[in-house]
Amino acid sequence: MITREIQKIIENSIENATVHVLDPMNDGHHLQAIVISPAFEGVPLIKQHKMVMTPLKEAFAQYVHALGLKTFTPEKWEQVKDQYNV
Repeated sequence: MITREIQKIIENSIENATVHVLDPMNDGHHLQAIVISPAFEGVPLIKQHKMVMTPLKEAFAQYVHALGLKTFTPEKWEQVKDQYNV
């Protein structure tokens, strides 16, 4: 399943990441990812997203059309996790 593949790529690329990949449209092309990692501490949001997206370049070339991305430090995730259904 594509969501599992995307999850594994991110987990292998971001140290100590907790990753949730969702396919809300059930089409395998429009995905959403929530990535929580201490590696994001002190890193600007745009660089956090680049850390996630760069390893996914091949997946996008092959089968993913869009990925809604949210990145959080563990501390920030504790503050906002109730807003997400994961």
